[in-house]
Amino acid sequence: MMKRIVSLVALVCGVVFAGSLDNAWIKGVTDKSPLSYRPGEEMTFTLTAMGVEGSVPEGEYFLDWKRTDDFGGKENGRIPLSAMPFTYKAKIDKPGFVRLEAYVVDKAGTRYRKVYTGDTTTPEGRRAMNEFERRKRFVFFDGGAGVCPEQLATHPEPADFDAFWAKQYKRLDLVPIKADRIEIKSPNANCRFFAVRVDCAGLRPVTGYLSVPKDVYAGKTYPCRLSTHGYNGDACRHVKSAYLRSGEIEFNINAHGLKLEEFGATDADTKALRWETRSHGYSYAFDPKQNADPEVAYFNGMVLRVKRALQFLKTVEGWNGKDLIASGGSQGGLQTIWAAGCGEGVTKAESGITWCCDMFMNGTRLKREISSDGWYIPWTDAMGYYDAANFARRIPSTCRTEITRAGLGDYCCPPMGLAKLWNNIPGNKKITWVQGSQHGYVPPSYEGRDLVIECQ
Repeated sequence: MMKRIVSLVALVCGVVFAGSLDNAWIKGVTDKSPLSYRPGEEMTFTLTAMGVEGSVPEGEYFLDWKRTDDFGGKENGRIPLSAMPFTYKAKIDKPGFVRLEAYVVDKAGTRYRKVYTGDTTTPEGRRAMNEFERRKRFVFFDGGAGVCPEQLATHPEPADFDAFWAKQYKRLDLVPIKADRIEIKSPNANCRFFAVRVDCAGLRPVTGYLSVPKDVYAGKTYPCRLSTHGYNGDACRHVKSAYLRSGEIEFNINAHGLKLEEFGATDADTKALRWETRSHGYSYAFDPKQNADPEVAYFNGMVLRVKRALQFLKTVEGWNGKDLIASGGSQGGLQTIWAAGCGEGVTKAESGITWCCDMFMNGTRLKREISSDGWYIPWTDAMGYYDAANFARRIPSTCRTEITRAGLGDYCCPPMGLAKLWNNIPGNKKITWVQGSQHGYVPPSYEGRDLVIECQ
């Protein structure tokens, strides 16, 4: 059972002026560590409006709140926005997570949207405005708390998981590691920069951009890093990074093996790839008919390209022969876990807001209806071969695995799935849980926002 307690004291009165909420945000904390609750234990959330300029106008703004959990629990309400905190109490009786969302709305129920009030007559002001426009402009909290997350277990993996991947990797073994490079202008004077195409099993090659510190050619060696991309729908583009690492060899790959402009790609090629990646009206990787067969699922080629990219990196002149890093966020975080678990000797994996963890739970109808942000791939049994939580079991203990951000309000990559991913990673790991963090949003820093867990 859930119980709601609202701290409603007299609203602060005073002179009201426009823009009083344009720098506001909602700070959320729990009465103890948000991952330390036990079954049936009451968890207390306290939400406080921060950054309000002047006083809160009486009767003008409200806090719309909604509580859900991993098992179908729901509750919602609306209270006047006050200078005093909103306190909410809930409990669940088994391992899982509670989610609490709260948005500032007006009398009509429309979410308040911040407006930039800075000076735009200067270059600095225009840059600040552009940065402002890229941020979440609602005034809200989206976070949660968990009960015994260390006890959460994934849906049983396919019995032939290892045999399946041994068969797929044999396909890759039949294709020699042959790469074509075209040197291009480097944004870093200390690095050489190349457009690269590497032969691979499957429909398309590995493509991306390679940066190599110049002193490699004088005999110096460096760690190698594979960088991967988030989901970009049918954009089918690869924007070259303006930042190159001077202390690493880095191969930045796209998810599709798309043809690069340096290799003659035209607009027609991009349009054709957009159609090729779609299936039965779905954007890539979401089609349940395609995903019914693990050998033709869109993710199959992506895994093989990740493994081939690592194999190529180990052939690049200047690798120090020991440090092999993989990194990425969201879909790139999923690819990072694939990289760490695919047997190529990755020594460090940096996976943020990792997508597709515990796909069985996230792909159920209940989960999608209760707390989905719309990015759950419908479940088929074949998806078990690609689940990040299943690959996590194959990460060797010699690899340092870091989940760089796990948002307690991220329901594109839900906390339950990330907890299961964490539980399946062997020792030598670290995770940073962030209270109030959605997939693309992190609230301002405050005490208690971040919870770091580390195992050696």
